[in-house]
Amino acid sequence: MIVDCAVYRDGRRTEGPADFSGALDEARAAGGFVWIGLHEPSEKEFDLVTREFGLHPLAVEDALKAHQRPKLEIFHDSLFLVLKPVVYEPESDTVSSGEVMVFLGDGFVVTVRHGEGAPLTAVRDRLEDEPEMLAKGPTAVVYAIADATVDHYLEVATELQTDLESLEAEVFSPDRGGSRHTASRIYAFKRQILEFRRATGPLAVPVNRLAGVGMPGSEVPFVSDSARPFFRDVDDHLARVNESVEGLDRLVSDILSAHLAQMSVRQNDDMRKISAWAAMAAVPTMIAGVYGMNFDHMPELHWLWSYPAVIALMAGLEVLLYRLFKRRGWL
Repeated sequence: MIVDCAVYRDGRRTEGPADFSGALDEARAAGGFVWIGLHEPSEKEFDLVTREFGLHPLAVEDALKAHQRPKLEIFHDSLFLVLKPVVYEPESDTVSSGEVMVFLGDGFVVTVRHGEGAPLTAVRDRLEDEPEMLAKGPTAVVYAIADATVDHYLEVATELQTDLESLEAEVFSPDRGGSRHTASRIYAFKRQILEFRRATGPLAVPVNRLAGVGMPGSEVPFVSDSARPFFRDVDDHLARVNESVEGLDRLVSDILSAHLAQMSVRQNDDMRKISAWAAMAAVPTMIAGVYGMNFDHMPELHWLWSYPAVIALMAGLEVLLYRLFKRRGWL
């Protein structure tokens, strides 16, 4: 579906042709650029854009099928950037990711969105309120999309950190640390962090290339030198996000290990208690079993106080065992 189409001149918006015919020539003639936004377009819809802007067929195939890793590909007449915005639902503790494909060329930007969570509408509105930024051309659009996506990563990382602290408090709580569902919750949380990492980790290389970090002489076409400091800012924020994700992943692993250790200790305590009670039950059972064999010639069998004496002996041994196990912490 075609979401928006506009030609920008000197940072100001003018509506573009509905069928894209001549949109690029019109934008170049006016010294501006055209920005077209699409949401999960069909092959037929995207074919119109492909013909108008001369997009590479391999990039077009990726944009239509989606399910791509974050990447940056350089073609003869365009760049192809893939971003994965994420959304975190605290109620269900789930991280879901969408996809944004950006085609950048001489005088045009084409954005293709798949799934939810993409900040494109907010980015377009913000840029249209900042004509001095929008006047810098298509590169400003790419920067704004990458910046909004990475800034939202920081928000998601903060929300995950808050929820993880709550989960950590639950694990180490004396009352709830042994919950039967705690291990499954920790594992599910680790899966969400893995989904988050799939969006943030691979993006580091494309952003580094756009920022020119550590790659002298490897200039990316259609990205001016004046834009590189902006992408370096995005790269700095992304590095913070990846550090947070690494820390969250390690902390979740530590929490899971601590929980399993707690469960093991708790099971050992239970086994000690069971063993202590079984030992206490075995003593009177043994004595009663001996005296229940119905022989005539047994010690103290015909004494007047033999029955109370045996009962007292059983009770005394039980008290002795109870105090012994209690002192050792088994009960």
